[in-house]
Amino acid sequence: MDILAKQFRQPTPLTASLLLSVTLAGPGCAAKDRVQEPTLECEGDGWGEVCSSDYHPIPIARNREVDILFVIDNTASMGEAQAKLATSVASLIAALEADDLRANYHIGFTTTDSGNPWCSPATAGHGELVASPCTTRLDDFSLDGLVDVQALACADLCELGADALEILPSATELDSDAKPRPWLERIDGQTNLPPTTDMAAAFACFAPQGVNGCGFEAPLESMYLALVRAQTPDEPGYGFMRRNATLAIVHLTDAADCSYNQEWAEIFDAEGDKAFWADPLADSPSAAVCWNAGVECTGDASTYDSCEPANKDISGELGATDGDSVLQPLDRYIGLVARIDKEKKMVDDGLEVIVALIGGVDGAGEPVYADVSETDPDFHAEFGIGPGCEAALAAGQLEPMRAVPPVRLRDFTNAFTPGNLASICADDYSPTFEDLAQRIAAQMPVSCFWGCVKDTDPTTERIEPDCTVRARTPGEEPVTLAECLRDANGYVIDPISNYYSMPAAEINVCYVLLTGDDLAEACIDRSLNLELKVARRPGFPEPAGTSVAATCLLADFPDLSCPGI
Repeated sequence: MDILAKQFRQPTPLTASLLLSVTLAGPGCAAKDRVQEPTLECEGDGWGEVCSSDYHPIPIARNREVDILFVIDNTASMGEAQAKLATSVASLIAALEADDLRANYHIGFTTTDSGNPWCSPATAGHGELVASPCTTRLDDFSLDGLVDVQALACADLCELGADALEILPSATELDSDAKPRPWLERIDGQTNLPPTTDMAAAFACFAPQGVNGCGFEAPLESMYLALVRAQTPDEPGYGFMRRNATLAIVHLTDAADCSYNQEWAEIFDAEGDKAFWADPLADSPSAAVCWNAGVECTGDASTYDSCEPANKDISGELGATDGDSVLQPLDRYIGLVARIDKEKKMVDDGLEVIVALIGGVDGAGEPVYADVSETDPDFHAEFGIGPGCEAALAAGQLEPMRAVPPVRLRDFTNAFTPGNLASICADDYSPTFEDLAQRIAAQMPVSCFWGCVKDTDPTTERIEPDCTVRARTPGEEPVTLAECLRDANGYVIDPISNYYSMPAAEINVCYVLLTGDDLAEACIDRSLNLELKVARRPGFPEPAGTSVAATCLLADFPDLSCPGI
């Protein structure tokens, strides 16, 4: 990312500082590219007493919030994939909790079961967040005596007992009353699980969703409902999605999206015209209805040139209006997430929604679309298309996984994170989560102080800045923060939060000034010599809308103190 031309004045021996404007890099950018140079403007909205020709507050970029929604296929073929999900996510958790990121995260789970006339209403989650250990619902991991993945997808993975998996009460920015929430979280070093519980181990217990869900998977509709619930008061999931948090959505499915319009549920009716059924003489529909009702392919059928989402009416005609489309139009889902993305950018223009799909694509992330009606008529009759990828038979499964190409999910993913598709047939999903961690990290700003701070005590090895750091919460007067606890060896680490210690029992927020070898690479690369961080006592989350600014004494000769600045 190019850096804007420098606009600040040469500092004088007087105390001075500058207004910092932070722009976050997009997905895939290296951490060093997450800083933008400041402009010389004065906010004048409550900070006026430090806002003159020589005094300008520098807003400190601290956003470390991320909300991750997993939409997990819970149908008969998904036992092995759920097991791989549970064992592959450790790299993501480790990255979120690493010292250089320390993300404040929410992790929620929902299933692809949003109901269907042919499915039991008892299994339909309709986008509800599921926050119960798989060991408490082992019956969900067996089906009709044919599929039994209780060991593969749960018992062999979940090594924690009930006491370690208790969801503890917590508050949200929308609800100050502490109560158990239907998600996993870690905020300012404190989780909503017992203190000794490892989050990656807990994820392995909570993530598997079973295999008894509806075989007409609706991942997009489940996602939609989960996001709506997260914004609806009185819903258990209310507060899961925070205004200032990066939102990441991960779909895990081996199916074609079957998010149907309930006004046109007759597409599944055995007494209807069966326009989308692979076999009009059959007594019940197959998942081919989902493919045939929402996809149109062109080119040689042996390997189609392309397959694209399509709006079709009840008779199968292309070009249906949104209201007449038998499957919910893709715009319904892209539109909702685009609105969320826009609202987040109003809070922080560096935030971007991240979407990842683990589905029926090949090892290179490319969809394969082939008509197999002659070579594999049974599969084609069941799904309407050939498999996008295939995996070996896993213990307890009825047959090997053969995943359907994800046309609608492909386009939804590409609308926000182009090309972020991975194969559900892969042996290990770790690379997908390592990439997701990098994309999240790219949206987390580095709090460099843009200017060359003065070393007020040249007799010591470390730079000794002279700074004032202040916090402001909407509707309240700015307050001056205290520096975090230091001793002769530097800042003291709190054994509970594993982060910086408060300087006194009555203080719940403090700041640290990092220099020298402790600086982030992003600051060093720009010849800056100070990084600021803010720490909070566990159990005292930051109020929504809080901003932090710093004023520091600048070097008399910045070209000497910060060569290259």
